[in-house]
Amino acid sequence: MRFVRVYMAAAVLGAFSAPGVAVAQTESVSLPAGCMAYVTIQKRNCEVSHLFVCASDPEGHQRRMDFDEDGMTYLGVIDAETQWVESFSPRSASTSRLDPGGRDPASLSELMATKADSFDFTTTSDQFGLTRHVGQDTLTGQVEVIDGVELQVTTFRARAYDSGGSLLWDLEGQEYIHPVWRTFLSGIRKGEDLNGPYETDERPVEFVFPDEPGFLSSKPRFGCDAILSSFEVIR
Repeated sequence: MRFVRVYMAAAVLGAFSAPGVAVAQTESVSLPAGCMAYVTIQKRNCEVSHLFVCASDPEGHQRRMDFDEDGMTYLGVIDAETQWVESFSPRSASTSRLDPGGRDPASLSELMATKADSFDFTTTSDQFGLTRHVGQDTLTGQVEVIDGVELQVTTFRARAYDSGGSLLWDLEGQEYIHPVWRTFLSGIRKGEDLNGPYETDERPVEFVFPDEPGFLSSKPRFGCDAILSSFEVIR
């Protein structure tokens, strides 16, 4: 599991020192100069993600930005092994960075070669301090085709601890990898944090490629009515 996909939202800052991402009135995302997106992913949870690379980044690095109905929620960068490098939340104004020299760095190459990859690394947040992430990704051997894209199914278990060793959250679920894109894609998750238990379904529904309608759209297309109805019941 690569946490650049999950826990912090983003803006352009720090490792994202290129000119900022802009959203035009046409609801189309404009990338920084020297950056190129290769796919837009519409997901079940009223969220749309864009995967892109930038010429100024080290080789193998790539970025992802997410939008919900209210705007950008995440911008993150991972390396060629899908390790979380940095992310930033525009709604909490918090940056999170990977500490070098982790006990067991995440490795997509190891996962694909051996069908399992453990990880044990630490991140630093200017708002939340040190967080230790421990867990494992496992390839199930199953292949799922979504909107014509072939994805390999994974399972994972992950825990996070604060600097004092107290458990922050415990999470497990199912995700996907695309070995050519060298990235993880979110799936179904079940976990518990300081606020209690929760479940999410972030599976992809639609893949939109360059020159196709909806590529780099900032507007999610699926699941938004369901999320609104759930909010109204809870409220």
